Amino acid sequence: MNSHDKAADRVCAVGLMSGTSMDGIDIAAITTDGHRVLERHGGQVYPYPDRVRAALSDALETAWRLAKKTDDLETLGQQITRLHADAVRAFLADHPKVSPALVGFHGHTVLHQPHRGLTWQIGDGQLLADLTQLPTVWDMRSHDVARGGQGAPLACAYHAAIAGQIERPAAVLNLGGVANVTWIGADADMLAMDCGPANALMDMWVEQHGRGRFDESGKGAAAGAVRADVMTTMADNPYFDLAPPKSLDRLDFDLGPVRSLPYEDGLATLAAFTVEAVWMAQTHFPEPVRTWLVTGGGRHNPTLMAMLSKRLSAPVKPIDEIGFDGDLLEAEAFA
Repeated sequence: MNSHDKAADRVCAVGLMSGTSMDGIDIAAITTDGHRVLERHGGQVYPYPDRVRAALSDALETAWRLAKKTDDLETLGQQITRLHADAVRAFLADHPKVSPALVGFHGHTVLHQPHRGLTWQIGDGQLLADLTQLPTVWDMRSHDVARGGQGAPLACAYHAAIAGQIERPAAVLNLGGVANVTWIGADADMLAMDCGPANALMDMWVEQHGRGRFDESGKGAAAGAVRADVMTTMADNPYFDLAPPKSLDRLDFDLGPVRSLPYEDGLATLAAFTVEAVWMAQTHFPEPVRTWLVTGGGRHNPTLMAMLSKRLSAPVKPIDEIGFDGDLLEAEAFA
């Protein structure tokens, strides 16, 4: 495929996303006119090496405390940029018919506090352009935050772009490290917000107990008991009373409330709190939705999906059921 089709408004683009779960680099290619997805050309997830995951975790703590380790973060930014460039080259080698006109490069968020006018994504767009020899669009959030936004306008715009295939009103729920949702009305009007924590806290709990990186198949949560008293403590957060649009940093919530719980009960309570945060978010919707379409890694957790189905009044299903890849939606959005 040529980078520009005969029609001037058809452009092939590659999108890159490094999410709050810190699993790796999501890459996807689409042909678009900027309003609609005209063709989808597949994608891939390239896992981070363990040392990079550990460095990103440390970087989040560094940025959160506003420590003066800028040189370390710049070095890590260059390191993940080179990994992104490797991912682009590998992807294009595996997809020889894809010839992109540009790359959308998100980088990795290490600090996000839009209420203070702060959002920080490490990564070097110029270096990526040099390494891939492709025009690169990057720094996706800063301008929006500077203008009083939440710094995340592109994901919900993409959700609206695919809404033609969805019975509306509908909600697209992304269960990444943090949960975020886009409400899409019958006339394609939108409301978007972060709901609360999702995989990040559960993954941290699993890793701290030496049980791997995540709760495989939701087995740990399924074996535990939800502690209602702990849920009440976690829900006592002023964030949930704020009107949308609103957004969270990965570290706005922590494991403190569940630390005294047994392993399985902690997982069950964290999963239930993820669901409760989604339920609280949907109380802000202008109209009830007819369908919840779930994207992100959390949709692979049967326990979490069953909890959502039980708590929410409309059907809950993976977005894959309407032909999209729920692991690549954000990468496609940045493309």
